[in-house]
Amino acid sequence: MSKHEQILILDPPNELKFKGPFTDVVTTNLKLRNPSDKKVCFKVKTTAPRRYCVRPNSGTIDPGSTVTVSVMLQPFDYDPNEKSKHKFMVQTIFAPPTISDMEAVWKEAKPDDLMDSKLRCVFDMPHEQEKPTHESTKLYSCLPGTKGSSSMDDTETRKLMEECKRLQSEMIKLSDENQVLKEETLRMRKASDKSGKMLRDQGIPIPSLVVVIAAIFIGFFLGKFIL
Repeated sequence: MSKHEQILILDPPNELKFKGPFTDVVTTNLKLRNPSDKKVCFKVKTTAPRRYCVRPNSGTIDPGSTVTVSVMLQPFDYDPNEKSKHKFMVQTIFAPPTISDMEAVWKEAKPDDLMDSKLRCVFDMPHEQEKPTHESTKLYSCLPGTKGSSSMDDTETRKLMEECKRLQSEMIKLSDENQVLKEETLRMRKASDKSGKMLRDQGIPIPSLVVVIAAIFIGFFLGKFIL
């Protein structure tokens, strides 16, 4: 006995298109319509189960009803030179009079009673003109000399650019001053270490030298006061 022809009407019928960019989850819908007067059980399978999330991936469709299946492609690194080999299959069977266990229905189904339809996956990257406009593009369109820019936009843009240049200059200046300060501190530290070493080599204790210098300053101020 030959296999039954698919009773459901699929939309789209042959391929599932996923439109990039693929840096986030991309969802496409598959509509399953039951034109018959019988309830139909369906199951959606894929050759790449780790790459897709399907909701619902199985269930029943009443006579004359339609079920929308959402197929969600997970983010991945898109290679335009690599052709998609992913495929989906919609498998169906006429539902028995009573359904108590859906898994049992599929296990007990005879191969001749099964109907199926295959769909291939197509990855479609948008053209340049179809890509969404980013903020950077909007900012560029407001620069002086471009079409569609107003005088207010030009003025604000110039102010922002001048402010950026001023901040950059200040940052460079602070960096230079910080470098000079580091070099001066290092130089003074080396000079201090060298002076201390010379005094120690001459046998003059540093605390005694401080006392001598203090005495000189005190004598100078007292002499000035007496005069």
